[in-house]
Amino acid sequence: MDGKLLARIGAAAFVGIALTMTLVQMREESAPRPKPTPSVWMPDGDPLPAQLRACAQMGEAALSSPDCRAAWAEKRQRFFNVDHPDAYTEAEPSPAPPAASLPAPIEPRED
Repeated sequence: MDGKLLARIGAAAFVGIALTMTLVQMREESAPRPKPTPSVWMPDGDPLPAQLRACAQMGEAALSSPDCRAAWAEKRQRFFNVDHPDAYTEAEPSPAPPAASLPAPIEPRED
């Protein structure tokens, strides 16, 4: 036998086997996928997450709520692992500087 003829027979056999395997795979029914089980959150007795969710649903009204401010302070204290509660209290915003103390705008030069 010639080498070219043997290569052609091998290629034809390979293509035949590939087609047969493809047809077998297409005829098989796929196994049904199991539906994921829903996870249920069970509270562990800590009211802070529920309070934070309630504050998140309040929107801008939560900014003036003392309960929400206390919940946020507790969350910061737990997150940063700080023992003293005054470490992250709100600072008073500094007032804007008067207009007289701002630098004057630079005027373009005419050459």
